[in-house]
Amino acid sequence: MKWTNQSEEVLLQRSFLFGITGIILGTLSILNTNIIHYQAPMGPLNGVSLLLQFVGLSLAVLVLRKRKISKEHKEKAQKMILVLGVALLFFVLSI
Repeated sequence: MKWTNQSEEVLLQRSFLFGITGIILGTLSILNTNIIHYQAPMGPLNGVSLLLQFVGLSLAVLVLRKRKISKEHKEKAQKMILVLGVALLFFVLSI
């Protein structure tokens, strides 16, 4: 089943899950780099974090591009885009 055929509610839930997972992984990477708990390379973790945030952002944009959406879903998608965009910018600049 295509993601474009999913309902707005399902797409927003998936966008939130991808976004929050990406933010958590990025935070873990930054904390590990600064505190140095584990001597492991953080490059792959940063890449996965950014990828998950991009997927979450694209799903929120996909909701906005649908034709007939309710005002509630439109507002949620706009907030999700704002939050994920700022988080993505923060993690890109912190690398």
